[in-house]
Amino acid sequence: MPDTPLLPPDHPDRASLAAEVHARPPEPLSAPSRATYVAVRIDGEARAAELAHIVALCGLTGVAPPPAGGTQWAARIGSVRFKWERHGEFSSYTFFTAGLSGLPFAEPVVGLLPQGWLAGVPGQTVFAAHAKLALADMLADGPGGLPSAAQLAVHFSANVVVGAGIGDGAGLAFTDFVIHPDGFARFLLLDREMTERQAGRMLQRLFEIEAYRMMALLALPVARVLWPRLQAIERTLAGLTERIAAGANAGPGQDEQLLQDLMALAAEIESALSASQARFGASRAYHALVTTRIDELREVRIKGLQTIDEFMTRRLSPAMATCATANQRLHDLSERVAQASSLLSTRVDIARERQNQALLVATARRAKLQLRLQQTVEGLSVAAIVYYLAGLVGYGAKALKAAGAPISPDLLTGAAVPVLALGAWLVLKRVHRRIAADDGEASRSFH
Repeated sequence: MPDTPLLPPDHPDRASLAAEVHARPPEPLSAPSRATYVAVRIDGEARAAELAHIVALCGLTGVAPPPAGGTQWAARIGSVRFKWERHGEFSSYTFFTAGLSGLPFAEPVVGLLPQGWLAGVPGQTVFAAHAKLALADMLADGPGGLPSAAQLAVHFSANVVVGAGIGDGAGLAFTDFVIHPDGFARFLLLDREMTERQAGRMLQRLFEIEAYRMMALLALPVARVLWPRLQAIERTLAGLTERIAAGANAGPGQDEQLLQDLMALAAEIESALSASQARFGASRAYHALVTTRIDELREVRIKGLQTIDEFMTRRLSPAMATCATANQRLHDLSERVAQASSLLSTRVDIARERQNQALLVATARRAKLQLRLQQTVEGLSVAAIVYYLAGLVGYGAKALKAAGAPISPDLLTGAAVPVLALGAWLVLKRVHRRIAADDGEASRSFH
């Protein structure tokens, strides 16, 4: 007996959506080990070149390449574990290897790759960092089982160090958020009692915090460029608004010129909105990811050090506020221009309505005069018609008299004049009634 399905047919995206929660799993890590992370911003047109670059590395090392259309891939290349992830606007490359170098960060993992391969990755570097994962017992000889200031200085020179307990104290994380002379930032991660997967998650979050922070800050140069432009637009709008208020009794020509100036200003604002909204929207999304990743660290304060959360609140939040303010000012300016344009358009429409009303009054006056003139002409036309018909009657009467009829042509013509006048008047009234009836019918059809 054939198996019968237990479920209705699957939605076309069911499998991919179910797998989404398992996307980008962290690499398990055990101390001691070291890692390098590089985030490269890449345009859509260079995606194929990026994949070809990875495939070329696989060909050199004899590793199976990533599948076509894939967004993540991991492989071991000699002693290096290589993890590649494709995000919306950037790609991340993470390299892991076991063991530590004699000097902190002196032998980066990427030094084990074929020479020049990493530098040839398509795109632009947004963030790069080296990380060192060591057992806390190896370095924690300071007070309270923490690294001493001298030990931190070995890793971060004289820079101000930010650090905290992470994973509710299962580990320690330190960084200075500085790009060092080799072009990389540095993270020191100390394992107290973290599992391998927990250590991998914590290091991935530290890397992602900085990558997402840099992507969020890409909106800051846009906001800085917009700032003087926004001030100029605001001054122009203030001047136009004053002209609108001062020109309440201005002529239609002046109002229409003002309206054209407002339309030009609105076009400039919409151009700025179109050029910046995608960047500002992405910045908000990246900032939210930074906040989420910091929360996931579950920091525990170390006396005398700023936590990562505090550092980001003091340094990143003002930059994000600048971007948000520039974005809001653009939208506010757009609304203000729309309101001023609406006000001025209303005034122009009212002026046009007054002109139209005056034209209608003048047209009605002319129509009335034309009607009176027409009535005068109609009266003269009746007289002319009666005179013409009376002449015909007179000619007929004279002909009858010449034929021997006992009639007086003058008397018959005089008697016919009132009859002819009444007939002509009745015909004219009938024509008027017919025209009025046709007009009423057309009016009802229109409505």
